[in-house]
Amino acid sequence: MSIPNLNATIDTVPKSHEATYLDGKFQNATPIPAFSLSDFWQYLKRAFTESTPNKVPEQSIPVLPITQEALTRTQQDTLWRLGHSSILLKLNNEFWLLDPVFSERASPFQFAGPKRFHQPPISIDELPPLAGVLISHNHYDHLDKSAVKALNNKVERFIVPLGVGGDLRAWGVEANKIEELDWWQSSGSKKVKITATPAHHFSGRGLGDRDKTLWASYVLETGHSKLFFSGDSGYFDGFKKIGEHFGAFDLTLMETGAYDSLWPDVHMHPEESLQAHLDLNGKRLLPIHNGTFSLAFHSWTEPFEQIQQLAGAKGVDLATPKMGEALALKGENHTSAWWKE
Repeated sequence: MSIPNLNATIDTVPKSHEATYLDGKFQNATPIPAFSLSDFWQYLKRAFTESTPNKVPEQSIPVLPITQEALTRTQQDTLWRLGHSSILLKLNNEFWLLDPVFSERASPFQFAGPKRFHQPPISIDELPPLAGVLISHNHYDHLDKSAVKALNNKVERFIVPLGVGGDLRAWGVEANKIEELDWWQSSGSKKVKITATPAHHFSGRGLGDRDKTLWASYVLETGHSKLFFSGDSGYFDGFKKIGEHFGAFDLTLMETGAYDSLWPDVHMHPEESLQAHLDLNGKRLLPIHNGTFSLAFHSWTEPFEQIQQLAGAKGVDLATPKMGEALALKGENHTSAWWKE
């Protein structure tokens, strides 16, 4: 395989959890069934005939603007939800962005497709200089072409799964700023270690490029905090392997939304998100992949309601900050049910 890996190191892990590259495509450790023609027609039928109450908010959801003063004042490791799976992090006084999506729609077209419920709590122009941007995979709700192009001059490095660098280079990002990682490879800065870890998903931005690039979750470590970012994933035994390898996480950013019985292998239902958090030895759980776009047939509030109920029953510490609200990785919890307001 000729896909480059820049400045990456390999951790020692079970061979069964390395990515497989076969006949020009990546595969999960346990292959997933392809979306069949029957599944496609069932999806279309539901899309045109099924009515989902409360699929999008009837009123504006609360968004707290992120100010330059707040970013500068914060000294401890902190995060801010920007929407969906987009996260701004301050770790060891470095700023990092996870899956930044700032476009109006999660779609190849800005005139059609899932539209935002809310605007980001900070614009790209207002962001501070960034030590790095992490991309989990190349789906449109995680890899935003216009955001990448606008962010390029603010970012020291883009850390992406194998193959995704091709898109970034085509969009004008310099090759020496792109680091492509296989599962279990590590990179980052002198202050923050980044390790790409397995996920159970797929990739593709068009009709003919399914699984041509890799997908990943990430572990981010400083000397005093550790967090897990799921990206997109179905539930699989890899979560337990990651937890065994890295130990307890201060916070897990766990996909909780856009699930359905039609695609159980690539997105988790809330009870699976909770189990994945437990598998990872997580101390606090922050449910992401929700609250910004309608990408499934459930109501927009259902992921929040279900994960809140499940976490309460299991005694799991749940963090549900509003979009733009600061959350210290080791500070007070934010569990307000803002989606009910």
